Amino acid sequence: MSDSARIEIRESRKSVLLGRVAGWLMRGWSKLLRYEIEDRCGVCTPGNGVEPVIFALWHNRIFVMPPVWWRTAGRERKSVVLTSASKDGSILAHAMGVFGIGAVRGSSSRRAVAALIGMKRALKEGLDVSITPDGPRGPRYVFHPGVVKLAESSGAAIVPIHIRFSSAWRLKTWDRFVLPKPFSRVHVVFDDFIRIPKGLDEVAFEAERGRVEKILLEGTDDQTI
Repeated sequence: MSDSARIEIRESRKSVLLGRVAGWLMRGWSKLLRYEIEDRCGVCTPGNGVEPVIFALWHNRIFVMPPVWWRTAGRERKSVVLTSASKDGSILAHAMGVFGIGAVRGSSSRRAVAALIGMKRALKEGLDVSITPDGPRGPRYVFHPGVVKLAESSGAAIVPIHIRFSSAWRLKTWDRFVLPKPFSRVHVVFDDFIRIPKGLDEVAFEAERGRVEKILLEGTDDQTI
């Protein structure tokens, strides 16, 4: 397979349609939920003046996050998400488009360099970047180093997002995807800023990766499921 084929962004009419349907499903489903928002860093406060940040949340929580963003910080801030270059990534990208959220296409295995450049450009242009650090294929609840590398090189702070559910279904997927039951409570925490120093050596970098992973895990209530 040629290099150009390996880095191709996959798109189809079907993925566009499925993505839009998924986005509107998220939007409709969100009206059946009761949200509790805890904003520790002030990013959801109108006129907060917070510079662009890197949001990090586990892959299995993404179903409820776009509606939360759309109702809170998204009223004033613009954001992009990192999605894979695959057809599944295309579906997610178009689902996010329903909420006015853009997409940077790439992953740890496909178009990684292009994705990093795209995310740095987005931050420089004043957009927040949202990443699932264990996506797109896992392992579940393992924090991949790309988020830390982006924070180190861009100077942007990481904001961990913790999401807990009073009642939910967990699908039999690699990430145990969480689907909150209708009329259940969803508690969302925008945690404090995490700053990554520049110029880290290999040992210090791994220590920072582990530190951020631990913080995100501490806000997760189903690690053994």
